[in-house]
Formats: sequence, structure tokens, C-alpha cells
Amino acid sequence: MIRSLRWKGAAFTVPFQLGFVFLYLLPIGYAVHQSLFVEQQSGLGLGGATEKFAGLDNYQQGLTDSAFMGSVLRVVLFACVQIPVMLLISLLLALFLDALTSRTAGRFRVLLLVPYMIPGVVAALVWINLYSPDVGPLTPLGEVFSFDWNFFSPSMVWPSIGNLLTWHGIGYNMVIIYAALQGVPRELFEAARLDGASERRIALSIKIPHVRGALVLTGMLSIIQMLQIFNEPALFRNVTPQTVDDSFTPIMIIYNQAFNAGDYHYAATLSVLLALILGVASFLFYRLTSREVD
Repeated sequence: MIRSLRWKGAAFTVPFQLGFVFLYLLPIGYAVHQSLFVEQQSGLGLGGATEKFAGLDNYQQGLTDSAFMGSVLRVVLFACVQIPVMLLISLLLALFLDALTSRTAGRFRVLLLVPYMIPGVVAALVWINLYSPDVGPLTPLGEVFSFDWNFFSPSMVWPSIGNLLTWHGIGYNMVIIYAALQGVPRELFEAARLDGASERRIALSIKIPHVRGALVLTGMLSIIQMLQIFNEPALFRNVTPQTVDDSFTPIMIIYNQAFNAGDYHYAATLSVLLALILGVASFLFYRLTSREVD
């Protein structure tokens, strides 16, 4: 009877298992298979193309590709600034909502979630128009305060993208952190207040340590998303191609290799390398930040 119940329980996971196999494992396996081959033209290039087993040659080329590795380093350095800023703002907003009544917090929560409800491409187009010196209001506003800024210049393009990503992502991260705050026993706050602790001390000593897990989760998700950034730089490239080139981010290089250069094998190789980099970065981040709170 117990065995029958186990099989029945396992049957409920069959849709997920099928989706996981066909949507994740098989594409990953196919990408790894494709990365082990190269395409060669017969004769003088006038004949048909044939696939030849190349072993790890594509991986050696990818690891020594200065454009690809440079784009990875560029995005990593950007993430080291943008992700902490976004999580800090999300944490402050979550603490702010936690200090309000449930009804008032619900209204603010919906308002702060509006940017996240907007599709990423639409959000990028909105901010590109806001940044535009021709139709956007930010350039005339800067002139009022004697700020001569160009949001598409080489020194401003990353802050412009970072502002867009922060605006779009704080609502989602705030909800996760706020949900973790709701799980903190209220008795701890009352006991701390009876001991004379201020609200600032309660936030620093009780609330923030109890949401460490939520911060680790949101940080890991942000790292994974950041290294796969594509939509925003691609749209910025249409406006300022002299600043945002086709090797601006790793995904842009992979896209160009696959659909512009037609080298699907090398694109698959770079995809596998990026997946490995994501896995290592997520693992290191988790090990460094998931210490248990005493």
C-alpha cells in the first residue's frame, strides 16, 4: 500500500519531469554535442559543408577569445555595482513596507510592482525615449540645473542601463524580501522594544539577519539574469551603435555568432562556457553568503 502511494505521488511530478527533460536536459545535451564539431567547406568553398569532430578545439578558442572573455568581465564588473545597489534599495523598500499597516503596505506593494509588470523590452524602449536628447525630458531638466549629460555616451551608457535594470527589478526583489520579513516572529520586535531598542536597531539586529536567505536568493537570481543580459544593450545599440557594439555582452556575441556569422557550433560552445561561468559564479556566491545566522 505504501509503495502504491509512493508511485501515485511520483506520478504528479511526471509533467514537470517531462518538461525538465525536453526543455532543459535535451537542449543542453544538444548544445554540448554541437560544440564538439566544426563546419568545413569542401574544395574551394563551392561545395557543400560537412561537419568534422573537433574535440575541445572550440572550447580552447572560446577561452582565448578576447572579445568574449572581455564581455564577460565587463558584465561581471557591472554586476558588482548594479546588483548591490538594487538589492539595497529593495531591502529598504521592504523594511519600509514592513513598518506600515497591512492595508497600506498592500497598496504600496502593488505600486512598486508596476515596473516589474512591464515587459523588459517595453521598459527599455520607455527609458530610451526618456534618455533621448531630442524627445526625452531628462536632457532639458539637466540643462535647468547646468548638467550637460549624454545618457548614450561611453561613460554614461552603463549607468543608463543600470538605472533601467534597477527600476525594473526592485519590485520583484522587494516582494521576496518583504515576504521573508513577514515570516519573522512579531514577538521578537515586541521584546526588543520592551528592552528599549529603537526601530533602527530592530531593523539592523533582527529584521535584516532574518532575511539573509531571501537576500541570497535574490542575489543569485540577479547574477544569473545579469550575465544573460541581452534586450537592453541590443536596443541601446540601435540608438548608439558607436558606443554599444556587437560584442558588448556575452549573449550578444553568441547571438551574432549564431545568426549573423552562421557559426552555430562556436555559438553553442560559447553558450556552454557561459553556462559554466554562471554555475561557478552562483556556487561561489551561495557559499560566500549563505552562512547560518547565529
